[in-house]
Amino acid sequence: MKTLTRKFYERDPVQVAKDLLGKIILRRINHERISGRIVEAEAYVENDIASKALRRRKIFSQLTWQDCGTTFIYMVHGNWLLNIMAHPKGSIGSVLVRAIEPIKGIETMKKNRNVGDQRNLTNGSGKSIKALAITKELNKTDGTRRDAKLAIIEDSASTFDICSSNRIGVTHDLPQELRFFIKANKYVSEP
Repeated sequence: MKTLTRKFYERDPVQVAKDLLGKIILRRINHERISGRIVEAEAYVENDIASKALRRRKIFSQLTWQDCGTTFIYMVHGNWLLNIMAHPKGSIGSVLVRAIEPIKGIETMKKNRNVGDQRNLTNGSGKSIKALAITKELNKTDGTRRDAKLAIIEDSASTFDICSSNRIGVTHDLPQELRFFIKANKYVSEP
């Protein structure tokens, strides 16, 4: 298992969002490991009107300038959301993990969400994060560390086609399609 490096995240958030598809998000809870394949992600770029950093600069801008590969976790509509800082040096940006395909620890994920239907387990940003038991306590986690409680690791075994669309739930979105997802994957959220 090779953890993604900081250099992986020190690029255009659009490219990072695409390249995160198919990677494995690994959550370590005590002695258990639960994981899922990232199947949907959204890019948030510099001067992005939908970015939390621009709307709440005092609270969030410090986080978005921090080291790439660091988590940025915040709550929206009662759900924790997971962003990973991704941007070239001197810029700001992040990638929102929207959906995962469960791989390991599925029974634990079902308990975390109190859901029996596996198809509905992780097909949305709040659902995925709750299934993985990610909360504010993991904010500012350096996901490039091999021993991190939350990390993203390589997976070269999967091949797939990538689709794009406008982001979900963004009132004033940019004209560029910044939501990327694996074509025909049943865990991709529905707009």
